[in-house]
Amino acid sequence: MTPHDVEAIPPDRPVLIAGPTASGKSALALKIAERGGRIVNADAMQVFADWRILTARPGPAEIARAPHALYGHVRWETPYSVGHWLRDVVPLLTDGPRPIVVGGTGLFFRALTEGLADIPPVPDAVRAEAAARLDGIGLEAMAAELSADVRADIDTANPMRVLRAWTVARHTGRSIRDWQAATPPPPLVIRDTAAIVLEAPRDWLAERIARRFDAMLRQGVIDEVRAMLPRWEVASNAAQAIGARELVSYLAGDLTLDEARDAAVVATRRYAKRQRTWFRARMRGWSRIDATVL
Repeated sequence: MTPHDVEAIPPDRPVLIAGPTASGKSALALKIAERGGRIVNADAMQVFADWRILTARPGPAEIARAPHALYGHVRWETPYSVGHWLRDVVPLLTDGPRPIVVGGTGLFFRALTEGLADIPPVPDAVRAEAAARLDGIGLEAMAAELSADVRADIDTANPMRVLRAWTVARHTGRSIRDWQAATPPPPLVIRDTAAIVLEAPRDWLAERIARRFDAMLRQGVIDEVRAMLPRWEVASNAAQAIGARELVSYLAGDLTLDEARDAAVVATRRYAKRQRTWFRARMRGWSRIDATVL
């Protein structure tokens, strides 16, 4: 797909835009939305109200250019899963302007276009047990306790994905993969949308990631993280935002600011690599566009 093809998307056709962090997804969504549509967030961290700078959430200037939805609408301490997001997004698909769903959370797009299993809610006691076990044995050992098919299907470097899979198995006696095998019809079908994946060269993206984090520092992200310290819980959904732990370590005196900055940039690059791998494997039917030409 080329930029010309993007401009030719019919104004009533839903648009899906996925891609690695810092690849320019939001800018592309804005260009399309200005011709008609509402931008709908599909990023698991941009839903949290207290993370504006850290998650590069659209600011007032962007919001003034087009309607936006599902940004910053979740309280810090509130657990928020792909199931929560799917329930929030479904009404927006038919009520209001055409949806332009944009983000980097592959599981959100997977639920939207492939359906989501109706897994029973996990009790707080089981989530607390899982968090304690994660602290006790570590992420790698906890991921090893999952079934082989689940380990092959999730990002085992993501604590929240591992915790979710572990708690489902613990509470229901069935793996999350078993539940996903019996899914209802999806809210959207790929063939009825313009589904786009941005592809970004590694070195080009690495430079953008570093520049963006430096911009966050100038914009006051340290104060944003400092304000959250009284409520900081390392196992919470919101605490998984990349850069949060590194800046908490800086504020605690465990890292210098340069060390925290470099660690956050490295973590973001690793996350972008996992995203690119996931999108290549899971979104083969989507149109590709070179992010460097946008």
